[in-house]
Amino acid sequence: MDTSDNEIRFDKDGICSHCREYEERARKELHYDDVGKKRINEIVREIKTNGRSKRYNCIIGVSGGTDSTFALYILKKLDLKPLAVHLDNGWDSELSVKNIEQILKNLNIDLYTYVIDWTEFKDLQMSFLKASIANAEIPTDHAIVATLYHVAAKYGIKYIISGGNITTEAIMPDSWMYDAKDWKIIKSIHKKFGTKELKSFPHLTIFDWVHYTFFKQIKYIPILNYIPYIKKDAIELLVKEIGWRNYEGKHHESIYTKFFQNYILPKKFDIDKRRAHLSTLILSGQISREDALKEIQQDSYSDKKSMNDDIEYVIKKLGISREDLKKIMSEPKKTYKDYPNDSWFFKKNNFLSRLAKKIITRNY
Repeated sequence: MDTSDNEIRFDKDGICSHCREYEERARKELHYDDVGKKRINEIVREIKTNGRSKRYNCIIGVSGGTDSTFALYILKKLDLKPLAVHLDNGWDSELSVKNIEQILKNLNIDLYTYVIDWTEFKDLQMSFLKASIANAEIPTDHAIVATLYHVAAKYGIKYIISGGNITTEAIMPDSWMYDAKDWKIIKSIHKKFGTKELKSFPHLTIFDWVHYTFFKQIKYIPILNYIPYIKKDAIELLVKEIGWRNYEGKHHESIYTKFFQNYILPKKFDIDKRRAHLSTLILSGQISREDALKEIQQDSYSDKKSMNDDIEYVIKKLGISREDLKKIMSEPKKTYKDYPNDSWFFKKNNFLSRLAKKIITRNY
């Protein structure tokens, strides 16, 4: 990490705030010993008991990426009955589609796909690009979580299994990425820059969060925090056992995410998300700092042709020109604070947020 995160802090020993936060979270949330085995057994027993008479006893979001695929693999090994849920926002890569098909076929798992209205979603994505904030992926991230909760409620399922984990993605600066759960900022940005009504976009208001969390008591379980999760080993296993194929980089299962992370973020916002991803792998002992520094020195795009191909694909799909993209890239940078939001509710240290997390995870 470096000072492209303008909120990074160093203590008297020269240790940065992200390292300290990782140590604290790992101590509280990672359980690879007998405690982890006990909690896994408790989780499995509770899920099976609650869903004894149901076709599915848990759901999990699948993108075709490593984390969600490995989590799905683990669920089958634990003899659970997951329903895989996928949000199709129009940007799935060809490899992602093939990987999802391969996963479901080989693990014999049913899939629920929500196909987002492209006209609405394109308008919303353009709104966020025009808003000039760093986290233009908020619409997708919000829609994924909203879809998971809606499907869980539809099928009467109490457990959402997450591929999110500490060992590969604990670090992500608040100064880079604002909380995607905030529906108010989505509405406010779309109201200012959008032109289409959002009739079918899956979303969660604050009241929905309260309803699903405190009343429905739907749990969110980060299953990979309870087993030794080494990403390299997981990739090798998935390739060998279910015919899954790896991507060039993290989140490259989405063409838009790949373009946004590799082009827009570094060129406009001076943000290279590989710094956060690699830093987390260093802290979890999965890569050396020396190797990470070598990797970060490489351009995020392997060659100019690949970059230009992505540019052409994205602007054509969004219906804009190179000049339009150039204008977007040249607009002054802004933050979530420039738009109406509910950050008071979603701040990490907010009492309601901490209470909601406790209920959602229930010490899982």
